[in-house]
Amino acid sequence: MLTSKQRAYLRGLANTMEPIFLIGKGGVTEAMMHEIDYALEARELIKIKVLNNSMTDVREASEEIAKFLDADVVQVIGGKFVLYKPSKDNPRIIL
Repeated sequence: MLTSKQRAYLRGLANTMEPIFLIGKGGVTEAMMHEIDYALEARELIKIKVLNNSMTDVREASEEIAKFLDADVVQVIGGKFVLYKPSKDNPRIIL
């Protein structure tokens, strides 16, 4: 669980990031979950966009992915959300 100061710091880091995953009308698949987990291990902080044609709500998608991957939802804004999960092998973001 992140504190409000940690969350604010991570939001600042994610401010200039571009989304690296897009969730479309197919929704969130198991293959996508594994790719997101791999990206979180490499980057620790990622931004994901839910497209307008998706049947999945942004908040629902963020909570589903975070629960499955044991990650933290940093921010949900508009059609985008930010996830954080510290790397097990090579942590780069120090909170």
